[in-house]
Amino acid sequence: MSKMPVLFVGHGSPMNAIEDNDYSRTWRNIAERIPKPDVILSVSAHWYTKGTRIMSEEKPKTIHDFYGFPRKLYEVIYDAPGSPQMAKVVKELISRETVYDNSWGIDHGTWSILVHMYPDRDVPVFQVSIDADAPPEEHYKIGKELRTLREQGVLIFASGNVVHNLRLVDWHQINKGFDWAYEFDDYICDNILNRNHEKILKYNELGDIAKLAVPTPDHFYPLLYTLGASDENDKVSVHNKACELGSLTMTAYLWEQ
Repeated sequence: MSKMPVLFVGHGSPMNAIEDNDYSRTWRNIAERIPKPDVILSVSAHWYTKGTRIMSEEKPKTIHDFYGFPRKLYEVIYDAPGSPQMAKVVKELISRETVYDNSWGIDHGTWSILVHMYPDRDVPVFQVSIDADAPPEEHYKIGKELRTLREQGVLIFASGNVVHNLRLVDWHQINKGFDWAYEFDDYICDNILNRNHEKILKYNELGDIAKLAVPTPDHFYPLLYTLGASDENDKVSVHNKACELGSLTMTAYLWEQ
């Protein structure tokens, strides 16, 4: 069996779940071009916890973890099955201490994209949380430990935003970004294409630009899981390389054999 790809997606606003736009069309196109997974393991920026937690339910619930959006968005139910079997495999693969935790569910970091990629909701999905206290190297290492899942029909999928600073959002900057947002996004992109993962793990060395782009690492850390799970033989393609509202980048990366 060929190896499944690895995918990181910039998810942006929850509204992308119910809009037909360049981002959502790209997500659909990616699903059409890659093999259909048997299971999706998702690392979402929105499950940011103490310690590493693994969802192991048969039927995970849909979480609407946002406020003040149109009613139509709260009516989205992404009722794909879970995968307790694969959750168990993941628990054995991760060397650090982990716990099963079903207090959360499939959040909008995951379903706002999968609703376009797999609208039939027929691919089992489960999430692994991001330990807020772990350093970048630890998230990268978990990605490496999960790499073998690619040979078992699992799509390792992560969702966040390379640049994510909600405090500096500028509603006049539709489809535009601040200079520092482009600069940080380009820096990460160049280092991904050149397989220079060490520089990405040490992103803080960029100083002020990094502080602006990644004021808190919850949306940046998902990328590190996919970098860890990628392989030097993968071809990398870049999608949705764009900036929104000044301080959010939507860039997505696909690693495939």
